Amino acid sequence: MRKNRTFVPKSWDFVFRHYQWSYLKNDLFAGITVGLVALPLAMAFAIASGAPPERGLYTAIIAGFLISLLGGSRYQIGGPTGAFVVIIFSIIQRHGYDGLVFTTLAASILLLIAAFTKLGDWIKYIPYPLVTGFTTGIAVIIFSSQVKDFLGLNIAYMPADFIPKWAAILSSFSTINYAAFGVASGTLILILLIRRFTPFLPWGITSVVIATFATWFFDLPVETIYSKFGELKRAFPTLSLPSFSFHANDWRSFVMDSFTIAFLAGVESLLSAVVADGMGGTKHKSNCELMAQGIANIAAVSFGGLPATGAIARTATNVKSGAKTPLSGMIHALTLVLILLFCAPLVSQISLACLSAVLVMIAWNMSEVSHFRRLFKAPIGDISVLLTTFLLTVLVDLTVAVAIGMILAAFLFMKRVGDISAVISLSSLQKQDTTDEETYDLDAIERKEVPPHTEVYEIAGPFFFGVADSLKNILTNLEQPPKVFILRLRKVPVIDASGMHALMDFYLKCKRQGTLLLLSGVSITLMGALEKFGIVQHIGKHNVFTHIDHALHFARQFLNRCT
Repeated sequence: MRKNRTFVPKSWDFVFRHYQWSYLKNDLFAGITVGLVALPLAMAFAIASGAPPERGLYTAIIAGFLISLLGGSRYQIGGPTGAFVVIIFSIIQRHGYDGLVFTTLAASILLLIAAFTKLGDWIKYIPYPLVTGFTTGIAVIIFSSQVKDFLGLNIAYMPADFIPKWAAILSSFSTINYAAFGVASGTLILILLIRRFTPFLPWGITSVVIATFATWFFDLPVETIYSKFGELKRAFPTLSLPSFSFHANDWRSFVMDSFTIAFLAGVESLLSAVVADGMGGTKHKSNCELMAQGIANIAAVSFGGLPATGAIARTATNVKSGAKTPLSGMIHALTLVLILLFCAPLVSQISLACLSAVLVMIAWNMSEVSHFRRLFKAPIGDISVLLTTFLLTVLVDLTVAVAIGMILAAFLFMKRVGDISAVISLSSLQKQDTTDEETYDLDAIERKEVPPHTEVYEIAGPFFFGVADSLKNILTNLEQPPKVFILRLRKVPVIDASGMHALMDFYLKCKRQGTLLLLSGVSITLMGALEKFGIVQHIGKHNVFTHIDHALHFARQFLNRCT
């Protein structure tokens, strides 16, 4: 019997058991390349989240190593990402870093529960308009948060909410620092030129190095990591779990924030794994990946880091750099360790304006403007999900946006299921022209004449509550109650509790009016569900048939006995 390998990480097979040493050169080059790419991004995401830059590096080192070691993807690169910036900034403002630690620990437990209950297979059902809506919304918020540093504005307190933030930016526009604006603009132009003419170079670290050198050479009066946060600590973080207690009125936001972090970590990590699969021709293990995300996030915040997830851009860079195994992701983390230990003074000289340009480019990449525009050609329901999620993310709160977006998407799905399901009168259609007969496949009742005082109806599609409402009105709309009512269920793949309840109510209504209810086309699976709910016991097993021919024959016998 084959052992369950659901939670066996990819590193076990490709690194520890059967590593091909011919891959080492590829993994080494890819790991170092991604490490250099991750350096400015990790610090920039931490600063944008309202945390010191070293917390971003700690996250990329600890979570990045564990996600590659324990994850279900062969190429996944983990670390801090733009998706978390909004929610981390909000939590740190409300509860401080200690509150973020506890929120992330709770989210990590949710990720582990999702992994061990196999919910990783369900995340793929999250609709694309919802993901695009909150991703584009996050991009808008990240861009808004970088305008201050990009322009070097003198703002003592930057509001967290979108509209007050832009009000503060516009009111402080006269304080623009042209040196900072020049550095930021120059860095952004460098990024665009590198991406256009030398795409083989990592645009993040290359542009940052050139801009930092120019800032030092010309002695430009701009704010740097050192001037704002002090020199980066040249030491590996130590374990330190803070003591923190929530007030009674904080628990609701604590729970919602935890679910949001878990949701974002799960969705983005699995999206990143899917991207890696498409580029590398592999297949990831979704539940193993969620398990790794949960463990990595526990470790990251326990050692002074931030929430982490799979990073799509860095993962794609890893694949394009020639990575062969998860070892490249571990090398990426070790590269950051060496930079932190030996290059901290140089890294501390990076200007905030320079990092703001990097984040502006990240925001543009995240916005997926072309995809956002294309979705306006989709059905109106998808557009409503897209715009609702986007506007709530920008104007209200990411937690609210995800919750309302999921509810709206669920209602949209239920409506569409209801639209494809219908209750059709076959006995009346049989008397109409051939076209209608062909449309509704009436040869399935074998062209047999429906007995008098008999109605034959068919439910086509899933028997959910939308169809249940239609079923309730059938007997009311008939001029005279029939003596026999045959309800065909051959096209019902699944029935929910609302459908069961409606069917039971329909049986009781038939019974009160003296109508015999027969069920036809009942599959073995459907029969099991009906028996479990107790419907078969009420209707009678002798009144449930697998074929319409048997139901019609029984109806004739019943009518003959009545006459």
